[in-house]
Amino acid sequence: MTEFRSILTKGAVRVLRTRRLMRAPIWLYRARLGFVLGSRFLMLEHIGRKSGATRQVVLEVFGHPEPDTYIVVSGLGARSQWFQNLRANPHARVFVGSRRPVHAEARMLTQDEADVALHSYATNYPRAWEKFKPILEETLGMPIEDQGTPLPLVGLHLTEETRRAKR
Repeated sequence: MTEFRSILTKGAVRVLRTRRLMRAPIWLYRARLGFVLGSRFLMLEHIGRKSGATRQVVLEVFGHPEPDTYIVVSGLGARSQWFQNLRANPHARVFVGSRRPVHAEARMLTQDEADVALHSYATNYPRAWEKFKPILEETLGMPIEDQGTPLPLVGLHLTEETRRAKR
């Protein structure tokens, strides 16, 4: 069984590293069909740090602690392009389901905040975490512990501009 799980993990890592497959869900959001992926995913639109071009990526919602806050994780670590782009320019737009895009401000979570978010995710979605954890460990190249997680987590906070526009 362990060997089978290892094969599945390696296959999932290959999928995560296949750009074409990972970008396919973007078309769902562009067609206003993001609801197909449910509320556990969002599309993040950000600005390329070198090109200045608009970029998009679909990410799993790792946490939603407040109505105006989403937490996402960089499964490939700090080398993910979207993560580096947000570090350079924290202004972004978030698409959830089929709703209109919402302006957001990105903030890298502190180690303590990341540990709390990781614990919350593992507690709320134990079966998903059981499957997801080995994949993340493989992509990161290191184990993920309950404390001191090496996973970079980002808080996406809806901006005041967006809240006013929703009224």
